[in-house]
Amino acid sequence: MNQTVDQTPRVPVHVSIIMDGNGRWARERGLERVKGHFEGVKSVRACTEAAVEAGVKYLSLFAFSEENWNRPAQEVSSLMGLMMKSIAEECATLMENGVRFRVIGNFERLSPTLREAIAGLEEKTRDNSRMTLVIFLSYSGKWDILQAAKALAADYSSNPSGLEELSLEDFDKYLSTAGIPDPDLLIRTSGELRISNFLLWQAAYTEFIFSDVLWPDFGKERFREALAEYARRDRRYGKVK
Repeated sequence: MNQTVDQTPRVPVHVSIIMDGNGRWARERGLERVKGHFEGVKSVRACTEAAVEAGVKYLSLFAFSEENWNRPAQEVSSLMGLMMKSIAEECATLMENGVRFRVIGNFERLSPTLREAIAGLEEKTRDNSRMTLVIFLSYSGKWDILQAAKALAADYSSNPSGLEELSLEDFDKYLSTAGIPDPDLLIRTSGELRISNFLLWQAAYTEFIFSDVLWPDFGKERFREALAEYARRDRRYGKVK
Protein backbone atom coordinates (compact mmCIF):
# COMPACT_ATOMS: atom_id res chain seq x y z
CA MET A 1 0.00 0.00 0.00
CA ASN A 2 1.32 3.45 -0.87
CA GLN A 3 1.57 5.75 2.12
CA THR A 4 0.85 9.41 1.56
CA VAL A 5 2.87 12.02 3.37
CA ASP A 6 1.92 15.65 3.86
CA GLN A 7 4.04 17.90 1.71
CA THR A 8 6.19 20.47 3.49
CA PRO A 9 4.44 23.83 3.36
CA ARG A 10 6.53 26.59 1.88
CA VAL A 11 5.96 28.78 4.93
CA PRO A 12 5.95 27.24 8.42
CA VAL A 13 2.93 28.00 10.56
CA HIS A 14 5.01 28.36 13.73
CA VAL A 15 8.65 29.45 13.90
CA SER A 16 10.41 29.42 17.25
CA ILE A 17 13.80 30.97 18.03
CA ILE A 18 16.30 30.46 20.83
CA MET A 19 17.91 33.89 20.80
CA ASP A 20 21.47 33.13 21.86
CA GLY A 21 24.72 35.07 21.69
CA ASN A 22 23.88 38.51 23.07
CA GLY A 23 26.54 38.30 25.76
CA ARG A 24 29.24 37.08 23.39
CA TRP A 25 28.34 39.78 20.87
CA ALA A 26 28.92 42.41 23.56
CA ARG A 27 32.10 40.79 24.89
CA GLU A 28 33.65 40.67 21.42
CA ARG A 29 33.19 44.45 21.27
CA GLY A 30 34.47 45.14 24.75
CA LEU A 31 31.01 46.01 26.04
CA GLU A 32 29.03 44.90 29.09
CA ARG A 33 26.83 41.84 28.48
CA VAL A 34 23.65 43.83 28.94
CA LYS A 35 24.54 45.95 25.90
CA GLY A 36 24.20 42.81 23.79
CA HIS A 37 20.69 42.23 25.11
CA PHE A 38 19.64 45.74 24.18
CA GLU A 39 21.14 45.28 20.72
CA GLY A 40 19.28 41.99 20.38
CA VAL A 41 15.96 43.85 20.55
CA LYS A 42 16.68 45.10 17.02
CA SER A 43 16.79 41.49 15.80
CA VAL A 44 13.52 40.76 17.58
CA ARG A 45 11.92 43.62 15.70
CA ALA A 46 13.48 42.61 12.36
CA CYS A 47 12.48 38.95 12.64
CA THR A 48 8.97 39.84 13.74
CA GLU A 49 8.57 42.04 10.68
CA ALA A 50 10.02 39.33 8.41
CA ALA A 51 7.69 36.71 9.89
CA VAL A 52 4.63 38.89 9.31
CA GLU A 53 5.75 39.62 5.74
CA ALA A 54 6.28 35.91 5.04
CA GLY A 55 2.89 34.84 6.37
CA VAL A 56 4.10 33.01 9.48
CA LYS A 57 1.18 32.74 11.89
CA TYR A 58 3.12 32.17 15.12
CA LEU A 59 6.57 33.46 16.03
CA SER A 60 7.83 32.43 19.46
CA LEU A 61 11.00 33.65 21.13
CA PHE A 62 12.83 32.09 24.07
CA ALA A 63 13.72 35.25 25.96
CA PHE A 64 14.52 34.07 29.48
CA SER A 65 14.68 30.58 30.96
CA GLU A 66 14.04 29.55 34.55
CA GLU A 67 17.75 28.73 34.74
CA ASN A 68 18.58 32.32 33.76
CA TRP A 69 17.46 33.46 37.20
CA ASN A 70 20.85 32.16 38.38
CA ARG A 71 22.68 34.83 36.37
CA PRO A 72 24.17 37.89 38.15
CA ALA A 73 21.45 39.98 39.80
CA GLN A 74 22.38 43.09 37.84
CA GLU A 75 22.01 41.29 34.51
CA VAL A 76 18.66 39.79 35.52
CA SER A 77 17.41 43.20 36.63
CA SER A 78 18.52 44.74 33.33
CA LEU A 79 16.74 42.02 31.35
CA MET A 80 13.50 42.53 33.25
CA GLY A 81 13.83 46.27 32.70
CA LEU A 82 14.40 45.65 29.00
CA MET A 83 11.19 43.63 28.86
CA MET A 84 9.27 46.50 30.48
CA LYS A 85 10.81 48.99 28.06
CA SER A 86 10.00 46.82 25.04
CA ILE A 87 6.38 46.37 26.12
CA ALA A 88 5.96 50.13 26.35
CA GLU A 89 7.68 50.89 23.05
CA GLU A 90 6.37 48.11 20.80
CA CYS A 91 2.63 48.36 21.45
CA ALA A 92 1.94 50.72 18.55
CA THR A 93 3.96 48.60 16.11
CA LEU A 94 2.17 45.42 17.16
CA MET A 95 -1.20 47.09 16.66
CA GLU A 96 -0.18 48.48 13.26
CA ASN A 97 0.87 45.05 12.04
CA GLY A 98 -2.04 43.12 13.51
CA VAL A 99 0.17 41.11 15.86
CA ARG A 100 -1.19 39.51 18.99
CA PHE A 101 1.19 39.48 21.97
CA ARG A 102 1.45 36.63 24.48
CA VAL A 103 3.87 35.72 27.24
CA ILE A 104 4.23 32.15 28.51
CA GLY A 105 6.21 30.97 31.52
CA ASN A 106 6.32 30.65 35.28
CA PHE A 107 5.11 34.07 36.40
CA GLU A 108 5.68 33.47 40.12
CA ARG A 109 9.12 35.10 40.06
CA LEU A 110 8.12 38.08 37.92
CA SER A 111 7.45 41.38 39.62
CA PRO A 112 3.81 42.52 39.97
CA THR A 113 4.64 45.54 37.80
CA LEU A 114 5.94 43.38 34.96
CA ARG A 115 3.01 40.96 35.23
CA GLU A 116 0.63 43.93 35.01
CA ALA A 117 2.41 45.32 31.94
CA ILE A 118 2.31 41.93 30.23
CA ALA A 119 -1.41 41.52 30.95
CA GLY A 120 -2.09 45.01 29.63
CA LEU A 121 -0.37 44.42 26.29
CA GLU A 122 -1.96 41.00 25.92
CA GLU A 123 -5.38 42.58 26.41
CA LYS A 124 -4.71 45.43 23.97
CA THR A 125 -3.62 43.04 21.21
CA ARG A 126 -5.98 40.13 21.89
CA ASP A 127 -8.09 40.71 18.77
CA ASN A 128 -5.15 41.00 16.38
CA SER A 129 -5.07 38.02 14.04
CA ARG A 130 -2.35 38.49 11.43
CA MET A 131 0.30 36.83 13.61
CA THR A 132 0.82 35.84 17.25
CA LEU A 133 4.12 36.78 18.88
CA VAL A 134 4.83 34.53 21.86
CA ILE A 135 7.54 35.44 24.37
CA PHE A 136 8.73 32.62 26.60
CA LEU A 137 9.77 34.28 29.86
CA SER A 138 10.88 32.40 32.97
CA TYR A 139 10.11 29.22 31.05
CA SER A 140 11.55 25.72 30.95
CA GLY A 141 10.33 22.63 29.17
CA LYS A 142 10.60 20.46 32.30
CA TRP A 143 8.60 22.99 34.32
CA ASP A 144 5.93 23.00 31.60
CA ILE A 145 5.58 19.21 31.61
CA LEU A 146 5.56 19.07 35.41
CA GLN A 147 2.88 21.74 35.82
CA ALA A 148 0.79 19.96 33.17
CA ALA A 149 1.15 16.64 34.99
CA LYS A 150 0.13 18.23 38.30
CA ALA A 151 -2.94 19.84 36.77
CA LEU A 152 -3.91 16.61 35.05
CA ALA A 153 -3.47 14.62 38.28
CA ALA A 154 -5.70 17.07 40.12
CA ASP A 155 -8.41 16.81 37.46
CA TYR A 156 -8.36 13.00 37.51
CA SER A 157 -7.90 12.52 41.27
CA SER A 158 -11.53 11.44 41.67
CA ASN A 159 -11.53 9.38 38.47
CA PRO A 160 -8.12 7.68 38.08
CA SER A 161 -9.56 5.06 35.74
CA GLY A 162 -10.18 7.87 33.25
CA LEU A 163 -6.41 8.12 32.73
CA GLU A 164 -6.59 4.95 30.65
CA GLU A 165 -8.44 6.86 27.94
CA LEU A 166 -6.08 9.85 27.97
CA SER A 167 -4.54 10.69 24.59
CA LEU A 168 -1.53 12.77 23.61
CA GLU A 169 -3.90 15.47 22.43
CA ASP A 170 -5.59 15.46 25.84
CA PHE A 171 -2.23 16.04 27.53
CA ASP A 172 -1.45 18.90 25.12
CA LYS A 173 -4.34 20.82 26.64
CA TYR A 174 -2.57 20.97 30.01
CA LEU A 175 0.64 22.46 28.65
CA SER A 176 1.24 26.20 28.89
CA THR A 177 1.17 26.31 25.07
CA ALA A 178 -2.36 24.88 24.79
CA GLY A 179 -4.02 26.23 21.65
CA ILE A 180 -0.70 27.07 19.97
CA PRO A 181 0.47 24.67 17.25
CA ASP A 182 3.77 22.89 17.84
CA PRO A 183 6.69 24.67 16.17
CA ASP A 184 7.40 23.61 12.61
CA LEU A 185 10.84 25.22 12.71
CA LEU A 186 13.15 26.00 15.61
CA ILE A 187 16.18 28.23 15.04
CA ARG A 188 19.03 28.58 17.51
CA THR A 189 21.65 31.25 16.97
CA SER A 190 25.30 31.54 18.13
CA GLY A 191 26.45 28.06 17.12
CA GLU A 192 25.28 26.17 20.22
CA LEU A 193 23.88 22.72 19.36
CA ARG A 194 21.27 22.12 22.03
CA ILE A 195 17.73 23.20 22.88
CA SER A 196 18.43 24.11 26.51
CA ASN A 197 15.27 22.82 28.17
CA PHE A 198 12.97 24.55 25.67
CA LEU A 199 9.68 23.08 24.37
CA LEU A 200 10.75 19.52 25.19
CA TRP A 201 7.30 18.06 24.51
CA GLN A 202 6.25 20.37 21.70
CA ALA A 203 9.41 20.01 19.57
CA ALA A 204 9.12 16.26 19.04
CA TYR A 205 8.87 16.63 15.24
CA THR A 206 10.20 20.15 14.80
CA GLU A 207 12.79 20.93 12.13
CA PHE A 208 15.97 22.46 13.60
CA ILE A 209 18.35 25.02 12.17
CA PHE A 210 21.49 25.92 14.12
CA SER A 211 23.10 29.15 13.00
CA ASP A 212 26.61 30.33 13.91
CA VAL A 213 25.41 33.95 13.76
CA LEU A 214 25.10 35.72 17.11
CA TRP A 215 21.57 36.92 17.81
CA PRO A 216 22.18 40.70 17.47
CA ASP A 217 23.45 40.02 13.92
CA PHE A 218 20.53 37.76 12.99
CA GLY A 219 18.23 40.02 11.02
CA LYS A 220 15.66 39.76 8.26
CA GLU A 221 17.97 38.21 5.67
CA ARG A 222 19.08 35.40 7.99
CA PHE A 223 15.47 34.75 8.97
CA ARG A 224 14.45 34.51 5.33
CA GLU A 225 17.36 32.13 4.66
CA ALA A 226 16.08 29.91 7.47
CA LEU A 227 12.59 29.88 5.93
CA ALA A 228 14.10 28.91 2.57
CA GLU A 229 16.04 26.07 4.21
CA TYR A 230 12.88 24.87 5.93
CA ALA A 231 11.04 24.82 2.60
CA ARG A 232 13.63 22.34 1.30
CA ARG A 233 13.13 19.93 4.20
CA ASP A 234 11.22 16.67 3.78
CA ARG A 235 9.00 16.29 6.83
CA ARG A 236 7.82 12.68 7.17
CA TYR A 237 6.84 12.46 10.85
CA GLY A 238 8.24 8.93 11.07
CA LYS A 239 6.51 7.78 7.89
CA VAL A 240 7.98 6.78 4.54
CA LYS A 241 7.09 7.79 1.03
